[in-house]
Amino acid sequence: KGDKLNAMYIIVEGKVKVHDGDHIFTEFNNKEFFGEYSLIDSSVRSATVTAMEDTKLLRLDQADFHKIIEDHVDVSKAVLKALIKRLRNNNILEERLTQNSIKIKRQRDELDEQKKELEELNATKDKFFTIIAHDLKNPFNTVIGLTELLMDRYSSYDEEKIREFIRQIHKFSNNAYNLLENLLQWAKSQTGRLEVNPEKIDIFELAIENKSFFEEHAAKKGVTLNVDVPIRTYALVDKNMITTVLRNLISNAIKYTKSGDQIIVESSLTEKLIEISIKDTGVGIPQKNLKEIFKIDSSISTQGTADEQGTGLGLIISREFVEKNGGTIYVESEEEKGTKFTFTVPLCND
Repeated sequence: KGDKLNAMYIIVEGKVKVHDGDHIFTEFNNKEFFGEYSLIDSSVRSATVTAMEDTKLLRLDQADFHKIIEDHVDVSKAVLKALIKRLRNNNILEERLTQNSIKIKRQRDELDEQKKELEELNATKDKFFTIIAHDLKNPFNTVIGLTELLMDRYSSYDEEKIREFIRQIHKFSNNAYNLLENLLQWAKSQTGRLEVNPEKIDIFELAIENKSFFEEHAAKKGVTLNVDVPIRTYALVDKNMITTVLRNLISNAIKYTKSGDQIIVESSLTEKLIEISIKDTGVGIPQKNLKEIFKIDSSISTQGTADEQGTGLGLIISREFVEKNGGTIYVESEEEKGTKFTFTVPLCND
């Protein structure tokens, strides 16, 4: 490789390999030839030739070749024919290499995709077991502890203390139920058993239903819940899924909003979509966390303004359900000023 010797070699006996370092391009045997391009081109050799066994070669220099073809036209034709054949073979080889390269790239892309899916499955499994082992277990431990206290010392507590125990039991039982409901929905989604059944839904009515669902809970915390959605705003969605999304986002907003503040459920229309927003004046989300809150492998979880616990599972489910209904979800937030979750769903014009 790199030599400027302008000569072609014919193998009389033996065997050689054409290579660049450890990479072997091809091998030539008895009565085959190599270096034919050197007869018409003065460029340096692009590869190295090494004998693989005892080998005898005939050498034809470029200068001698030029003298021969001046007197023998048939030699020129024979050499050209050999060159054309070699070029054609090289073209065929190059085409095969290109096809193999494309195939290898496709296989590599498929492997990368499978690797990504496996990583997501592992993250999903880890998240699932973390929630079961910690977040679902804790409320039941608290309920068991409170009921044991009531059973053992019921007569020593006054009526107000007993009511407080009952309120706490109700609170933790409700939290466990909501978390379990989300886990069941999530499990169905992950196993492909959750079908999307789109139908014509009035988003105004759906928002009012969910306002009524949370009104007592919001009032107990001193949070005002308002709906600013035009009547007869129709979307083509799976009602159960979008109800789950609204409940998760409203519940989240209540959790991180202080007493005296408000939450607004509002909507706007584009040509083909409805944008639904849940806006609060709560504590906000740090900028560094905004890109992570919808990810399954995220461990972001903060306490609410009344020390409510969260897992982040509701937001993950919300993203999946919105995407299954042909929409997108995003968040805007500023610390100590509030958060606005917005998701889109297909507009129904019928």
